[in-house]
Amino acid sequence: MARGGRLTDDPPEAIPPGAIPLDSARVEACNALIMRWILGTLVLLIGLATARGAVAEADLAVDLELVLAVDVSGSIDPAEALLQRQGYIQALTSPEVIRAATSGPIGKIAVSYMEWAGTGHVRLVAGWHLIDGLPAARTMAARLASVDIVSGQRTSISGAVMFALPLFRDNGFASTRRVIDISGDGPNNNGLPVLAGRDAANVAGVTLNGLAILNDRPGPLGFPVLRGLDVYYEECVVTGPGAFVLAAQGFEDFGAAIRRKLVLEIADLTPSRSPMRRATGYDCLIGERQLRDWLTRYPSSP
Repeated sequence: MARGGRLTDDPPEAIPPGAIPLDSARVEACNALIMRWILGTLVLLIGLATARGAVAEADLAVDLELVLAVDVSGSIDPAEALLQRQGYIQALTSPEVIRAATSGPIGKIAVSYMEWAGTGHVRLVAGWHLIDGLPAARTMAARLASVDIVSGQRTSISGAVMFALPLFRDNGFASTRRVIDISGDGPNNNGLPVLAGRDAANVAGVTLNGLAILNDRPGPLGFPVLRGLDVYYEECVVTGPGAFVLAAQGFEDFGAAIRRKLVLEIADLTPSRSPMRRATGYDCLIGERQLRDWLTRYPSSP
């Protein structure tokens, strides 16, 4: 259990082939949709941003507040979902991550863990935990190991971000860095446009990092895979100071990838990687378009 922080462990309730340049009308329509959403939620987000400067004296200082947001949508089968969960359990207690968590100026970080799919399917699996050494990390790992995995339909990255942002408010911790770590194997195709979530994080002063799982296996009933998912994450998801994307080459590589990513995030480092080919006019609504085309072919699908 965290000391000094208030826990909230409630029971879980190159251009890729898929990237298509947008014409001006579609760009304007997408921007108008995002702006309507931003205007409707501006007061909430400004309150979140303002809260950074109004930290209660009782809050515990840490080097980093980190939300781990993990995709459990239908494209991830039960065995893969278990590999993900085990990857986080092993990473949190690994010597590399413990060393990174205790090597900052304060020597402590705060971490929470959530799983998400489509809009309305989001669960806080582990509330805020203070990680100041191996015993504390093992406590959080035990929490993750004790909770069943429940998959959901669709993929709402924006919904995951909007669920995660309020978790930083009144959480009992204070830091100069707040990060949401989004991992997933597909693009946003449900709920608000992905750019709305990214803009919300920008307003709140929260960094979004991404772990793109490059999974070539088609989803149920042949749901298409988005090639170059790491480019999608670069163009449409990540934002904030030092934001970055790592790619896992399938679920078998996930454990190693998440250990590396956690070390980089905790140490506030950006990985060196080969320059990525940028997509001029990248279509950040490509996931929604994929879903619409698929439902046209399979109209009886849920």
